[in-house]
Amino acid sequence: MAYAFGKLAFILLRPSNFLLLLGLLGLLGLWSRPRAWAKALLALSLGLMLLATVLPVGSWLLAPLEDRFPRPAGYPERVDGVVVLGGGVRSDITAARGTAILQDPAERELALLAFARRYPDAKVLFTGGVGRLDGDVPPETDTIRLLLREQGMPEDRVLYDDQARTTRENAIYAKELAQPKPGERWLLVTSAYHLPRAVGVFRKVGFAVEAYPVDWRTRGPEDALRPFVLMGDGIRRTDTAVREWIGLVAYWMTGKSSEPFPGPGGG
Repeated sequence: MAYAFGKLAFILLRPSNFLLLLGLLGLLGLWSRPRAWAKALLALSLGLMLLATVLPVGSWLLAPLEDRFPRPAGYPERVDGVVVLGGGVRSDITAARGTAILQDPAERELALLAFARRYPDAKVLFTGGVGRLDGDVPPETDTIRLLLREQGMPEDRVLYDDQARTTRENAIYAKELAQPKPGERWLLVTSAYHLPRAVGVFRKVGFAVEAYPVDWRTRGPEDALRPFVLMGDGIRRTDTAVREWIGLVAYWMTGKSSEPFPGPGGG
């Protein structure tokens, strides 16, 4: 129930959907009297949508998240294990077409392949079930197994968690599968903007990991003054950023994260 509520809540709070709903309410209100509130609501919706699509609002919100954990210089000399969080696959299309279909953020899957080849003695774990409310699709792990076979790697090279639907469940099930020992070095691979929340959850469940960011959406500080040429990119980036900030606050307030804004050196 809590999972479904969280999913539905963000569908409504997603800036693109929320502003569209405001606009529709304003449009419907034009048939009522007085119309002043409806016109104000419609103007507010259109104005905010314009700001979010043209101004780099999404970049302003994403940059602090993406810059929180710097990427290590090169590959570590020793790695005992790697945890790759799900996302970036289309299991439904994979099942229909019979070939592994990747989407944003596919960099997670590319990192999985790279680490599996570079560290043949390390454990590599992928955690990702069915993160959709309909649930009528195969788990993401099916796509990863197929991807490994297509890349000429044995599918048993990777440990699979096909139950996790949330970042918290990623951490819980990954720890159960990995059975990390004191002194081992484990990397956590996910999108750069998602790492603060993910690291906080892993710390909370007692799984010590080092952040390894991939899938940046901004170039850095220079994007703070760069308006969007394609309007769809602006609102899409804003949606991503708002979702992650809401997730950070919600996880901290419900005791699922170790700290409000996890960063390097935290506990």
